[in-house]
Amino acid sequence: MTGKDVPALLEAQSAIPAGTRINVTFLGNEDLEMRVTAAKAVKDAGFVPVPHVSARRLASPAQLEEFLAALREVGASTHVFVVGGDPATPEGPYASSLDVIRTGLLPQYGVEEVSIAGYPEGHPDISTPLLWEHLTDKAAALAEQNLGSVILTQFGFDTAPVVEWIDAVRERGMTSPIRIGTPGPAGIKRLLAFARRFGVGANAMIVKKYGFSLTNLMGTAGPDRFVDDLSALLSRDATAGDVGIHLYTFGGLKATADWAAGYRAGR
Repeated sequence: MTGKDVPALLEAQSAIPAGTRINVTFLGNEDLEMRVTAAKAVKDAGFVPVPHVSARRLASPAQLEEFLAALREVGASTHVFVVGGDPATPEGPYASSLDVIRTGLLPQYGVEEVSIAGYPEGHPDISTPLLWEHLTDKAAALAEQNLGSVILTQFGFDTAPVVEWIDAVRERGMTSPIRIGTPGPAGIKRLLAFARRFGVGANAMIVKKYGFSLTNLMGTAGPDRFVDDLSALLSRDATAGDVGIHLYTFGGLKATADWAAGYRAGR
């Protein structure tokens, strides 16, 4: 959810299981108060807030500490997601999420577990070797600070690169839980727009496998087939370890929660 989504959270509250982790984004057009208010709303509703810390949007170490202190004050600093962020030029001293982690500030403000980003299909602006270097370095830096870690991935429509990537993570000795980014039900045009923005593969063959057609963009698509296929593949992969999904709520919190409840009941 974003800082603007508190009303949507309250609307969806009864449909979301207690204790569910809900990420709170760090957008450039929102301020500290909005982000902290949203994180507090998540906690007050009986869920686990996971506020984002966007490295390249932080103007100074003081701003980082101010944000962490505000989250701690409302009881929302235990879990955070530290990510690089969108700006091409950093707004302050942190060029990457690794830079934030290496400050050593996170545990000082009550952080116990840090989510870090994974990219099964690569990143449009970062080379694959550098992605692997940073992922392994972040996992090591968190372990050195006795912080738990979760690898949370970009969303995708194709299970094949996801499973290959999971195997590559485990081959590198990383045992952190992995949460595979999965688009919740949303309009097909909207899903494809996000895919283009984030460099996610969405050719005709892939989207047909996912369950919709490029020739009919007016409908809504859910991730049933993707989750079924991923589950089947992982059930045969003895080395995959702890793997789950992270739902991106492109179609809204309530629609995503209702889909999850229906999927669970149907399986």
